[in-house]
Amino acid sequence: MRIPYELVLGWRYTRAGRATRRNGFISFISGVSMLGIALGVAALIIVLSVMNGFQKEVRDRMLSVVSHIEVFGPGGGMLEDANRTMAEARRNPEVTGAAPFISAQALLARGEDMRGAVVRGIDPAKEGEVTDLARTMQPVLDRLKSGEFGVVMGAELARALGVREGDPVTLIAPSGQVTPAGVVPRLKQMTVVGTFDSGHFEYDSGLVMLHQDDAARIFRLEGPTGIRLKLKDLNKARDVAGELTQTLSGAVVVRDWTRQNRTWFAAVQLEKRMMFIILTLIVAVAAFNLVSTLVMTVQDKRADIAILRTLGASPASIMGIFVVQGALVGVIGTLVGLLLGLGIAVNIDVIVPALEHALNASFLPRDIYLISRMPSDPQQADIVPIAVISLVLAFLATLYPSWRASRVNPAEALRYE
Repeated sequence: MRIPYELVLGWRYTRAGRATRRNGFISFISGVSMLGIALGVAALIIVLSVMNGFQKEVRDRMLSVVSHIEVFGPGGGMLEDANRTMAEARRNPEVTGAAPFISAQALLARGEDMRGAVVRGIDPAKEGEVTDLARTMQPVLDRLKSGEFGVVMGAELARALGVREGDPVTLIAPSGQVTPAGVVPRLKQMTVVGTFDSGHFEYDSGLVMLHQDDAARIFRLEGPTGIRLKLKDLNKARDVAGELTQTLSGAVVVRDWTRQNRTWFAAVQLEKRMMFIILTLIVAVAAFNLVSTLVMTVQDKRADIAILRTLGASPASIMGIFVVQGALVGVIGTLVGLLLGLGIAVNIDVIVPALEHALNASFLPRDIYLISRMPSDPQQADIVPIAVISLVLAFLATLYPSWRASRVNPAEALRYE
């Protein structure tokens, strides 16, 4: 098969030898451009993969405590018929589990220490259907017996109050009794029957679980304030929530997990977008180094260009030679960057511990961060745009020098040869 001479010459100029000092300098600049593109692409892949890993890790820990979808009564009040609502929700093919709950806020007191907490009344037999945390700590939840007023609290909250399993705590409900002296909060002495550690500070420091019947007695409710649902695919939560809004009977409010933590997820997405833009500028700087490389190459090859023109080469062919040269630098740099970035992103769980051991340092101290290891999650949705943008920028950088090469006048170029 006959290969176009533009490709052959473009490849030859890309790997130009170092016969002269000038050719060697041009080759050096070309190598620097290629290395810059590779490092920029690799940095983009590594940073975005680590950010994806952090987001996934925090999301998984959060969803081990909260459910994918919650259905409330109007105004946060009691559901009209929780059993009917659960039966209707289970008819959706995406719903795999349902459990009732009571949600309220209260104070927990132990001696002079007092902390605010979110109180969640649960059915221990059904809670494992909707959260991973409940499934893993089912023996602890089974200690919650109706009428015994036991509580399971987050490890950080228990540490703040200085309580352990078997210690009493006082739960202070805001809905109190009206007396001649005013409204007196309702007080109930509870027994700590266990603690949990979800790895998410917000829940470990502010969540208390007790039996649904006990919560109903304390807060004077006749039934659950909502139901919690688990889905086959958590990424479909928003779509399923919209479907349930149309299919569930009665006055209900449906809220999925993305809306419960909307501010946090919006902040993560904004940060990821800004990092993408900033690091793309690094790739752009490296890609446009090709302009200087090609300008010097064109200047060095003016005699060659003139000879090719006298042999019948068209301006478009001359332009194509230098476009091929610049594009090859961009392609090779992008491929090297992809291999380097993916290699580090996939093996970051090995590389980071090795660096920590070599430097005798800890990049993620356990007492400061939620997680102690560097997570990474390379995603095709990030990698493909990175490669495309790098190639496009490299191609655009070749256009002007290539156009200047096509405008070289053979007579002027050969005058002093």
